[in-house]
Amino acid sequence: MTTVGLDARLVRAQERYEQAVFGGDAKPLDEAERDLAALDADVALTRGRILHARFIDTGSEDPAELPLFERAAGIYRELGDARGEGESLFWVGAVHQVIRQDQATAAPAFARARELATAAGDELTLSYVLRHLCFAEQAAGRVDAARQLLTESTRLRRKLSFTAGVAANLIGLADLAASDGDREAARELLDEAAGLAAGSGANGVGRWIEQARDRLGLA
Repeated sequence: MTTVGLDARLVRAQERYEQAVFGGDAKPLDEAERDLAALDADVALTRGRILHARFIDTGSEDPAELPLFERAAGIYRELGDARGEGESLFWVGAVHQVIRQDQATAAPAFARARELATAAGDELTLSYVLRHLCFAEQAAGRVDAARQLLTESTRLRRKLSFTAGVAANLIGLADLAASDGDREAARELLDEAAGLAAGSGANGVGRWIEQARDRLGLA
């Protein structure tokens, strides 16, 4: 059977099957089951993210999205994979916050995702969590706390060379600057964001920037 293009864990599981059947050693089968469970979680997480992208494009929630993220989180938890669980829980929170506009239900998912991402050293997921915690603080009128969270998220994204993500965060920082009455700072942040978006081919972020200019009267 060909293994071209197959996930490494699937390849290992196939090899362990052959060890058990042809080699007479069934001990590796538990490891094969673990590999397949991790692969199942990866697929569920990725399918959920694809459905989230479709929501961003259409504005219509797919009811399968949240169960996919919850399934992934549960499997990763059983496997002791803090990094995977943290990322999945972030997306659970994102469904509640972004799609359902339910900050209260999103809060515990974000809090746990923050703990797990920090423990696992997963700075990319942490940058996402901090960005969305910023939105919650902003919605509650706590502008200074929101700015601190988004500033730290942006620092992490710069460190990771996640340029499109930096550009997206700068839009939020521009909104916060404008809310403080600092229109010049807001303009400078949007100008930097536009340059970063153009340089990284982030055309979607570029559209968000133009929308922000219109919203803030900085076009």
